[in-house]
Amino acid sequence: MRQRLAPLVPLALIALLTACAGQSIQNEQQAISLHLTQQHPLAEFDFAALDKSEEESLAELTDGHDYQLPQLADSILERGFTLVGTPYRYGGSSVKTGFDCSGFVGFLFRKEAGLELPRSTRELIDLDAPVVKREELVPGDVVFFNNRGRGRVSHAGIYIGDDQFIHASSSRSGGVRVDSLDDKYWRASYMEAKRVLALASVEPTTTHR
Repeated sequence: MRQRLAPLVPLALIALLTACAGQSIQNEQQAISLHLTQQHPLAEFDFAALDKSEEESLAELTDGHDYQLPQLADSILERGFTLVGTPYRYGGSSVKTGFDCSGFVGFLFRKEAGLELPRSTRELIDLDAPVVKREELVPGDVVFFNNRGRGRVSHAGIYIGDDQFIHASSSRSGGVRVDSLDDKYWRASYMEAKRVLALASVEPTTTHR
């Protein structure tokens, strides 16, 4: 019997040593993996955050406030179009009295966006609102003009798209009307534009009609 078992002893020892060696290597690999995981800069990265929905990301970006610019612009322009032909009157700010340029802009923003704007164009252009490049105008932006390039703001209107704007022009021109920014006179006197409606999108207000 001992003679039969003798050849099996070396094989058993080899198997035992191989198993121990394999276990040791596995333990070392686990230790190295744990060390790398703890030291790697992405070890504590929240990959679950990548699964946030588009709506959640937008809500965080806007800090819970609704973005109202397109809707408010539509309301302002819709009412503005109904006033085309209203007579021009210096200092006027109502349908009954007629409008001057800043009175017309202020009337629409007050009625449709709940914003009380400065009464004069000089104060209006100083509003702390984003300045918009000529090629980036969107409906609802307020456009400003000077007296044919003489440096001081003298007129304001509201951009409606397609290089056109609505404004209370003058008594001679028929009051509230639509003109083109590409018209020679307006192109020469164009100053800048401001996204005044951005002031309304920061804190939602109730629309007054």
